[in-house]
Amino acid sequence: MDLTWTAEDQAFRAQARAWLEANVPTDPLPSGDTRAGFAAHLDWERRLHAARWSVVSWPERYGGRDVNPWQWLVFEEEYYRAGAPQRVTQNGIFLLAPAVFRFGTPEQQARILPRMAAAQDLWCQGWSEPGAGSDLASLTSRAVRDEAGGGWRLSGQKTWSTRGAFCTHVFGLFRTGAGDDPEVRRHRGLTYFLVPLDAPGVTVHGFSRLDGDEGFADLFFDDVFVPDADVLGPVHGGWKVAMATAAGERGLTLRSPGRFLAAFERLRSAALAAGPDPAIVDRLVESWLDVQAYARHTDEVVTRIVAGEPVGAEASLSKLHWSELDVRLHELALDVLGAGAQTDGSWTRGFQFSLSGPIYAGTNEIQRDIVAERLLGLPRSR
Repeated sequence: MDLTWTAEDQAFRAQARAWLEANVPTDPLPSGDTRAGFAAHLDWERRLHAARWSVVSWPERYGGRDVNPWQWLVFEEEYYRAGAPQRVTQNGIFLLAPAVFRFGTPEQQARILPRMAAAQDLWCQGWSEPGAGSDLASLTSRAVRDEAGGGWRLSGQKTWSTRGAFCTHVFGLFRTGAGDDPEVRRHRGLTYFLVPLDAPGVTVHGFSRLDGDEGFADLFFDDVFVPDADVLGPVHGGWKVAMATAAGERGLTLRSPGRFLAAFERLRSAALAAGPDPAIVDRLVESWLDVQAYARHTDEVVTRIVAGEPVGAEASLSKLHWSELDVRLHELALDVLGAGAQTDGSWTRGFQFSLSGPIYAGTNEIQRDIVAERLLGLPRSR
């Protein structure tokens, strides 16, 4: 693994840094999980797109710069170094888009990707249901074939759709059935659909979290027609598409090392300002090692991607690392700041959100099972 940046990489870093330093909002934006904050974030993301910084690794015809994965990592480092806002389009750009590139038809790619990059179509995730969370294969929302209409009729409920109250589209799994064996049906009887939230029969019910943010939504589907053109991947083969999406959510794209490198620098500055404390210094060193370990692990993953090697169950390792690292960084920050944490809302809100990391994108208990069984070859625990 060669960690030397090329002259081209360095020039790209300088270009990205200059633009971000000149354009990142000077004042923090309101939470993207509020209606006003979501709108403010969209204004920012549309500025990113206008300057072709919103999806730098995508082909130019879809609004990107066609840079390599190393340069994408460089951009992510500079993005968070500059204190740029969180991406409210991340469910589309970081989760759905890789699946569209891999499984979408040329027509779907040309129709979906440019509007996603431009923050015109805003995507939320429709996986979890009231009775299907970590065990996604137990979902019961259904899609029935409509031969006359050339499509499908969707019925059921999705829940915990992040920013679903503000989005225009949802991607998700529905049960279409395949075979008589229950275990086969669990995984092979699922199909991946792309649904506009203004389609007849869709009801979006937003609800607030305990912190007052209002972006979560329950999505109800009552005989919603979806044409065949909005099926992503093969009919009854949605599980494979979903696992490709989950690999992005757990691995490289959703939580790049740049996010944690920048968080550590903020934490280090706060610790220096608070004065020397041997116990804090020891924990700070441990945090630096953890952040660097995650960055080097990501470098190894990118090396494999560039070499054309698949990345599968290894995404669960990444998810375990970044989700638990996020909690530890914020716990240390609260100890460093003490009572002052109440005046620095970014750390307290960040801590509250970090606690959800070991749950979303597949609980860490499930990720440990995946690592044990698929990477270490251990027997199934159940």
